[in-house]
Amino acid sequence: MKAPAAADNVGHLAALAGFGLMTVARLRTLLAHHEPAEAFEVAAGRTRPAPLVARLLTSDVRAAWRASAGERVPTWWGERCRQLGICALTARDDDFPAALRFDPDPPGVVFLRGDLRVLQSRRVALVGTRNATGTGLDLARQLGHDLADAGVVVVSGLAKGVDGAAHRGVLHHEGGRPVGVVGNGLDQPYPRQHSELWRTVAERGLLLSEWPPGTVPEPFRFPLRNRMIAALSEIVVVVESRERGGSLITAQAAIERGIDVMAVPGSPRNRAASGTNQLLRDGAAPVTDAGDVLVALGLDNRRCGGSAYDPRPLPRGVEAGVLARCRRDPSTIEELVVELDLSLSEAAVAVARLERSGWVREAGGWFEAVGAWSET
Repeated sequence: MKAPAAADNVGHLAALAGFGLMTVARLRTLLAHHEPAEAFEVAAGRTRPAPLVARLLTSDVRAAWRASAGERVPTWWGERCRQLGICALTARDDDFPAALRFDPDPPGVVFLRGDLRVLQSRRVALVGTRNATGTGLDLARQLGHDLADAGVVVVSGLAKGVDGAAHRGVLHHEGGRPVGVVGNGLDQPYPRQHSELWRTVAERGLLLSEWPPGTVPEPFRFPLRNRMIAALSEIVVVVESRERGGSLITAQAAIERGIDVMAVPGSPRNRAASGTNQLLRDGAAPVTDAGDVLVALGLDNRRCGGSAYDPRPLPRGVEAGVLARCRRDPSTIEELVVELDLSLSEAAVAVARLERSGWVREAGGWFEAVGAWSET
């Protein structure tokens, strides 16, 4: 593979990407017609632009770019990127991620820290609300860990809530390789409490942004970030989302790109699940564990290994307690009610579900556990 952009190119790209009135579309067009150093000279008004670029140059844009050229010195930005270990790629570079190169709305430049080869693996986005429930956080961590265990790279936004939990689950696996796509400069961890998480993601996987160092996390940048998360993924899984959550922007970006969207079902009374439930109503496939995602990827080979495969859904909540009690000794409904402080209906529903899913067997009014299971 061709090496990432040379240091002088990185400096020109970091300088250009921070120009006043520079948009993604303008930068993409500028760099499509000019090499980075030449593009800087064009933006500074010192070199004739290509015809299509010239059409972008309104009087306001010309003035803003010329002012920025005097303030943003490429050599300084090149050294800054070198100190931070940040590289930069454009569509002119062989290493520019293929999933972004052919995207309908590709970034003009990608700044990165980490190993680009991570993107050669199967990739799934795990996204969701910043204000996640404890259950949502637990599930995001578990999904991240289990997908990493299957060799799948997890893409997310390193935000609070579901995103951070998903990446922590990946990193908890020894071989986990996360991809973080962020909406600000790679030298500006956001939120601050995720500074160590950013560092570890860059060391173990890949950290990406289309914004140069020094860029602060402004609201308009995050929807743009979300389209990159979608573009880099084969499947987008929404763990929890409110009815207007940012992760729904990622889901919509995936739908527009023909990328499958999956969602975790939630209680109708849980506002953090209102967005995911709407996705399910609209046709998204449900996710209850990593196996559902692996099936969608065509990677569900759990039955092929040498170890035993147990397809039963893991019991949770009241059902987990009932199963643990039945594992110690066969129990009647009445014993479960007394010992676990359950109502008669709670105990009856729990054993009925456990029996239907194959975890307990009823014999003469006694319920005994079937097969292996660990509470941990």
